[in-house]
Parts: sequence; structure tokens; C-alpha cells
Amino acid sequence: MQLDLNLLTALNALLEEGSVTGAAERLHLSEPAMSRSLGRIRKVTGDPILVRTGRTMTPTPRAVAMREEVRALVLRSASVLAPETELELATLERTFSVRCHDALAGTLAPILVREALRVAPHVSFRFVGESSGDDAGLTRGAIDLEIGAGASGPADIAHDHIGDDRMVGIARRDNPLLGDAASVSGFIAAPHVIVSRRGRLRDGVDDALGALSLSRTVVASVASTAAALEIVRDTDAIVIVPSSVGHRVADGDVLRVFAVPVEVPSVPVVLAWHRRLTIDLAHTWLRSLVAAAIRETLDRRSSPRPDAEEE
Repeated sequence: MQLDLNLLTALNALLEEGSVTGAAERLHLSEPAMSRSLGRIRKVTGDPILVRTGRTMTPTPRAVAMREEVRALVLRSASVLAPETELELATLERTFSVRCHDALAGTLAPILVREALRVAPHVSFRFVGESSGDDAGLTRGAIDLEIGAGASGPADIAHDHIGDDRMVGIARRDNPLLGDAASVSGFIAAPHVIVSRRGRLRDGVDDALGALSLSRTVVASVASTAAALEIVRDTDAIVIVPSSVGHRVADGDVLRVFAVPVEVPSVPVVLAWHRRLTIDLAHTWLRSLVAAAIRETLDRRSSPRPDAEEE
């Protein structure tokens, strides 16, 4: 049986007002319209609901018995359909799946977890590595938020460009090919490692060198920054990474950060999520938390001049 749930609202008004006229005024309807609603209610319930007694109408025993339940249902439906206005972080129970590069996860994860423990102790995070191909995780709901470098994709995916992360180099402190400071000649003489989840052997650095009629030697392409750093620690190879990552992983004793001696485009940092989550209060909090953490990292890492990084 298909029921018009508007009849619950009409029934609640009729039971509380005790008359068709009062219920019609309460719901801003005409008396004929309310009378038709009462007729439909009688047909559905198989009960007269209100019976005329002189000049008034008296509820039937069935109507009296259902009065409180009907009122509770109407109030509950109003609560369900009302827009969210507040978010109680202290009691929020939710797991957010965040997809980003492994090195960026290492930078953001401590910040997000620390803040969640402070204000939302029942929130947890699932950090997922970047996909090697097209992935519909945002559309399917498997991923709540993706942090990447692009703002393209289906129309149902929303984007927020948080900032730009300039590129820096990482080398072993005693790498003989770099000398005291990175130069163009030392830069192209050194073997290079590329971080690419798709196994590419070229990236934006090669485009920048090509514009100067220069080239470099790429000796390895690895899927993670951690793997690239292990190569850099044990060889004369160098790796180019975003500044927010480079300053976190360079330990000073073995690895150091140096300014790239050619103009390499900065990497955009873009948040992406499915539009169905745009007005979700918990997801809005997540986006705000991630964006603040990224901006803080970018501001802190981009404030020194490139030559200040050279040791």
C-alpha cells in the first residue's frame, strides 16, 4: 500500500485541534481540502477518527490511542528532514578515507591524527595510496577526500586548489657530484631517481631541462618517496620532490635539501571530493582541517629563500 505521509501531518493537526476548521487553519489549508484529507485518513485507517457530537467533534477510541504515536512520528519526521546546523565533534563517530601520495600522507597524518585526538576522539582516518590508473573511488564512496595535483574529472567531483608546492632536491650530504651547492652542471651530471606510481622515466624536470637544451640521466623510477630516499642515501643519485615533503624527510645528518638550479614548475595541491559531501558538516570539517594543515606546511616550507637551503 502506498501512503501519502502528508496524511500524518493532517491527522496530527486534526487530533490536536479536534476540528476540521482548526486543523485547516493550522496547516494553512481550506476546509474542503482538510475534509478531503480526513476522508482519506478514514479510508486508510478504517476508522472515523472524529465523530460529530452536536457542534463539536469527538475522537474515536482508536484516534485517542494513536494520538501520541502520531505526534511523535510527525516530530521525528520534521527532525529527520531538517537541515543539519551543528556538528558535535566530541561525539562524532566516523572513519574518513583520504587518498594521497605516500610522502604527503607522512606529512599530514600526524597533524590530522593529533587534531582529531584533541577535538574528535572517535574519528579515525584511513590513508590510501594513489591509484596507478583511473579510479572511481570518490564516486563510489570508497574515498572521502583525495589530495592531488589536478582539478580535472567528472562534473560530480568538486575541487579546491589549496596552494602550490615548489620543488626541491634531496641528495646525500657528501654527494661529490653536487659540491658545496647545487649548480646546473652538477645537477645534470648527477644520476636522478624519479618518484612515479606509474613507472614513468620523465617528468616536469625533464621539460624544464629540455627548454634549456639540457638533459639528465634517470637511473630509476620508483613508486614511493621512501624507496627513492633509500637509493639517495646509498648512492650519488638525487631526487626532486615537493618542498613540503623534502623538508620533512631530510634528516640533516645523511640527507640534505638543496635548491633546484633550473626553473621547475610548482606542484598544485588540490582537494577533490564528491559533490554529495559538500554540505555534509563532518566532511566540511575534514576539508577545513586538511586545508589548514596543508597551508601551514606550504607557508612554513616556502618562506625561506632557495639559497637559504643550500649549505
